[in-house]
Amino acid sequence: MSIGPRAEQRLVMTPMLQLAIRLLQLSTLELQELLQQELTENPLLEEAPPEEASADEAGGEDAVLEPPPAEVPVVDTAEAPAELPFDITDMMFGPPEERSLVQQEEHEETRFENFLRTPTSLSDYLSEQLRLSPTGETELRAGHEIIGNIDDDGYLRANLEDMAERTGIELAVFERALTFVQGFDPVGVAARNLRECLLIQLRAQDAPDPVAIEILQEHFDAFQRQKYADLARAIKVDQERVREALDEIARLEPRPGRPFAPEETRYVTPDVYVQKVEDDYVVILNEDGIPRLRINQYYRSVIGRDHGDEARRYVEDRFRSALWLIKSVQQRQKTLYKVTYSIVQFQRAFLDRGLSYLRPLSLRHVAEDIQMHESTVSRVTNSKYVETPQGVFPLKFFFHSGIAKSHGDDVSSLSVKKMIKDLVDQEDHQKALSDQDITRLLKQDGLTIARRTVAKYREELGILPSHQRRLALWKRG
Repeated sequence: MSIGPRAEQRLVMTPMLQLAIRLLQLSTLELQELLQQELTENPLLEEAPPEEASADEAGGEDAVLEPPPAEVPVVDTAEAPAELPFDITDMMFGPPEERSLVQQEEHEETRFENFLRTPTSLSDYLSEQLRLSPTGETELRAGHEIIGNIDDDGYLRANLEDMAERTGIELAVFERALTFVQGFDPVGVAARNLRECLLIQLRAQDAPDPVAIEILQEHFDAFQRQKYADLARAIKVDQERVREALDEIARLEPRPGRPFAPEETRYVTPDVYVQKVEDDYVVILNEDGIPRLRINQYYRSVIGRDHGDEARRYVEDRFRSALWLIKSVQQRQKTLYKVTYSIVQFQRAFLDRGLSYLRPLSLRHVAEDIQMHESTVSRVTNSKYVETPQGVFPLKFFFHSGIAKSHGDDVSSLSVKKMIKDLVDQEDHQKALSDQDITRLLKQDGLTIARRTVAKYREELGILPSHQRRLALWKRG
């Protein structure tokens, strides 16, 4: 073994780097709040007057920074770097080559009602998701009945049997509708008790903790009494493993309706607009309310004066922070535009024709298209909404897995679910279709799909197995 110096490179997560990454994940409203806070705390930052911001955007002789594809906060300094010292959108994998962006059309005055600046209730939020679900008329009525009986905490406070009796809709329909609604966001909504609420959230995870599930499913009383030693003996694991599972449970939300509570005003504002202009789609960033920043010239001049080392260091530190913030905001806006534009190109058929034409799409597809990393695409689509000719959607809505076809393009999982729902709705009342029957019919349509995938999608749609549907049809007859 030899001892000697060794050179290595490390990426240090400085506060400035953390801020740049955080900006990617913020919604427009959250970005507005953060910039207003920075204006208050950093004396070197100030908001540029509207007329000065307009002059800078026009690209005059004194303009220093190349504007991104949409209006962005303006910086009035020749010392600002042309780019950040690294690309925050792909910091782990090297700088991507610059790609040209489609020229944006001027953002015309948008109708007031399009801003959706009204508080969104939990009921409205769930109803909108139900409207977009591939379900039939009867299930839709049952779903609205269920949503109408969900309280502010997100719990279903009515009995399915009572709702079925009151509305004249079969109990089996309500059971399917409940499965639908329990799959909506926020995760855990429409549970009938705390245990069901927590189990829904655990099972929705990519890799749910089996010990945590067993604790809630089989030993909920001991869990509530905090009998951890009893839990360890019953599950046959050590207490440390039980504590790990309990830590996982503690991270769950016991009140899934909390973000929509009446005392909290929640605004849903599109972060991006997609508008059709003749035969093309135009991407426009929503920057209403985002202050346009510049460096305060008075404090900037202090750097070159003799005000003592401590004062100079303070001003220099604030100056660097201000420059970094301005460039990070510009980078965020540029990244959001590129990601949205890429999604638009992939999903043009959906924008033209609707849900049945939604294409399968992954983060990787968009990342490769715009030469960024998947984690960047994931961050920038987080908590963002886009207004399109088909309605307002979270950007995450456009990412779905796909099913291969023997000819033509792949089909999104959402479209396949709609096909399964249509087949069940049209099935012969004397003979319900089995999962194998549905698989065979889909294969005749050119889909390459396994029976277990059909069963999974059927369950996610809240459709009962064929033998239970046959029994329901027999009782009805």
